[in-house]
Amino acid sequence: MKIIAAIVVVCASMLVAPPATAQRASAVYKGQEAAVAWLGLLDSGQYAASWDQAAPQLQRAVSRPRWKASVPAQRAPLGPVVARRLKWANYAETLPDLSAGQYVILEYETRFANRVSAAETVTPIKDANGIWKVGAYGIR
Repeated sequence: MKIIAAIVVVCASMLVAPPATAQRASAVYKGQEAAVAWLGLLDSGQYAASWDQAAPQLQRAVSRPRWKASVPAQRAPLGPVVARRLKWANYAETLPDLSAGQYVILEYETRFANRVSAAETVTPIKDANGIWKVGAYGIR
């Protein structure tokens, strides 16, 4: 009977996601939540607020005045967002030129009024307080 119980426990444990996998899935989910909220700021023209709510990595890379000038200049010709779909998400603990941490790289296929398809890459970063903030953004 003990052998059967041990087999049941082993089999049951195989059905549950390993902790690392569950943690990665949770990180991707939380990173995506942060990205969607932050993209909402961009979509509504709240560029200063998007910089204010970004991770320090983005703020160090681009000054607030430069962000407020360059992002609208880049997005205005595209028109308003019509649709956005997540193409892929990837969790990473290291990225080139960045210190070790927790990162989620998200790529969205975005349709704008004046452009059928654009790729937006958003990289949320988990900060020391456990809060996910966008540390990088690109559109092509």
